[in-house]
Amino acid sequence: MLRRQIGRKFEALRKAAGLTMDQAAAQLDRARATLHRIENGAENIRYRQADVEQMLNLYGASKKDRELLLALTAATRANKNWWHDYIGSGLPRWFQLYIGLESAAANIRQYQSELIPGLLQTRAYAEQLFLMPGGAIDSEDDAERERAIRLRIERQSLLTRFSPPQLSVIINEAVLRRPVGNDKIMAEQLHQLLKAAELPNVTIRVLPFSAGLHAGAMAGAFSILEFPRDDAGKEVEPTVTYLEGATGAIYLDKPHETSAYDKIWADMENRALNESRSKTMIQQLAEEYDRA
Repeated sequence: MLRRQIGRKFEALRKAAGLTMDQAAAQLDRARATLHRIENGAENIRYRQADVEQMLNLYGASKKDRELLLALTAATRANKNWWHDYIGSGLPRWFQLYIGLESAAANIRQYQSELIPGLLQTRAYAEQLFLMPGGAIDSEDDAERERAIRLRIERQSLLTRFSPPQLSVIINEAVLRRPVGNDKIMAEQLHQLLKAAELPNVTIRVLPFSAGLHAGAMAGAFSILEFPRDDAGKEVEPTVTYLEGATGAIYLDKPHETSAYDKIWADMENRALNESRSKTMIQQLAEEYDRA
């Protein structure tokens, strides 16, 4: 998130200076692709102080902007996020950005049509997913798979940390009824959902089959991440909608994109069972798995 803020500030300064990306890259003697990664907050960019000062000089940055960007870029050299320990264990780089955004979000809305959301999965449930062909990591190495599972479980501490995000989840009824592993795994998983739903910052609702056709049927699974606001009430980061596929992910943050997914969410919210009825359904299905 810090890198994305830095990137937007550099982009604003470049445009204020009347320079295209090609022009700026030529004057900085850097590849256009490098400048593009800087402005997009890429994880692999290293902000050397000399390079930062060169950009600030070219863009004619004010004293205030200079001090701010020098401090922000210095912070990227000093800080190491907890999930960096998992880089190289099969964790896709496109997912690293999501973890950073998830950690910084104030509100997370998720719709899942096929699976329990990662933040609510039990270890046994997650293990089944990582064994599937085309799963979350491109590796058959048991040690790498174990590290990836630990990452998923460690992410869940987000929900019980100091000042946690508000998590609102809508789950298709099919997710609850489709067995993943055996009945014991599913019973444990549904009881875990009920336990998570007791947290004051977690809301879980079920979209029943009886809801009929809904907007999410065409959109598929997605997450909407909203970020804290500054003292002036402005979001420090634009709302991001995250869509994940087998080989990559899409991050949408344009206003019209956010508006489209807000409408999809609103349609499903209107059709979903309320919290009480959702808990009742989950409890009933958990008991069915317990008896099986």
